[in-house]
Amino acid sequence: MARFIQRLWKDEQGQDIAEYAVMLAVILVIVVGTIRLIGGNANNVFSSVGSAIQ
Repeated sequence: MARFIQRLWKDEQGQDIAEYAVMLAVILVIVVGTIRLIGGNANNVFSSVGSAIQ
């Protein structure tokens, strides 16, 4: 069992997948945060434009 854990610890093949997963998570957090910030302002702008047209 100890040999298996040691081999698993030294195996670097799966690190690329983990790094891509972390990068994807960071990008998603940034995108979602930006959409939430812009979303509220965009809603106000569209409401103002819609009111001005009528």
